[in-house]
Amino acid sequence: MKSLLTVMTVAVAGMVLLVGCHRKPAEAVELHRFDKVLFETPVEQLPAKLQQVKGEYATELLNLQADDADFLQMLTGFVSDPTMRDIYHLVDSVLGDMHPQAQQLGAALKRAEQLCPTMRYDKVYTYVSGMFDYNMRVGCNSHEIIISLDQYVLPYTERYSYFGTPVFLVQQSRPEYMVADCMTAVAREHIAIPQEREMSLLDYMVSEGKAIYFAQQVLPSTPDSILMRYTADQTEWMKANEEHVWSYFMQNRLLYETDYMRFHNLIDDAPKTNAFRDSSPRTTDYIGWHIVSQYMKNSGSTLQELFDETDSQKILNQSKYRPSKK
Repeated sequence: MKSLLTVMTVAVAGMVLLVGCHRKPAEAVELHRFDKVLFETPVEQLPAKLQQVKGEYATELLNLQADDADFLQMLTGFVSDPTMRDIYHLVDSVLGDMHPQAQQLGAALKRAEQLCPTMRYDKVYTYVSGMFDYNMRVGCNSHEIIISLDQYVLPYTERYSYFGTPVFLVQQSRPEYMVADCMTAVAREHIAIPQEREMSLLDYMVSEGKAIYFAQQVLPSTPDSILMRYTADQTEWMKANEEHVWSYFMQNRLLYETDYMRFHNLIDDAPKTNAFRDSSPRTTDYIGWHIVSQYMKNSGSTLQELFDETDSQKILNQSKYRPSKK
């Protein structure tokens, strides 16, 4: 498998293409299924097929080297590997034609463009990577999105360990998280990051709060637990303990801390936040979301203005944030 992983390390950064575009409902986004191109094309016909599609997928997100003999050799080995073919068949059996995801994503992208006219996404690519990288499940640039589909079927198989992926991440790797992950990825691509100073915990908190707020606006029917990538119990814990968490940040003078090692546990994906017993992870994200939500109510800012604002202290002050009590 090492040679196959090398293939995807070299190619995946750009290989996130797809083909197989069918007519969808008016609101659905067109999915370009590169996974289908690779695994449903006979191996001996693959070089010709890649030549056929290379012009259509000439984009900065893709790294299709259809004229490179070494690349084609590695790619042929990748798609011929029995384990990779099994993973693709698992993806196909769980996700099928992806009409529900295409329709939900299309509606969300339409709302995003209405809220921020410069945010126009007209290409969505899918692929199978064959290796688990939770942070790479969705990628995007200013106008295109790529999705690693095998990151969303982990709970449906016990056969593949995905290199020791922690159980809590496996449980977050379900199809229902896919569209929300796409929209938060789009938001992060457009959120301005302070350049003149080190990022403080408050900066991280507000930046992630902006992404979740945006996802909520374009996916208004999506449960909070999906937006937050929480379980139902984690969502309830956070609602019940918001005041306690905020007090902890204040008492330990963490809001303006810029030493990442002092607060990374508060913002990293984990089974829980170590500072609190039986807690939710990423407690900062939840509070940042509420700060941003209250700021938007009080400031009258547009979505674009929210994304462009890098003064997290201003956002906190104008939000007049007070933690919910339960």
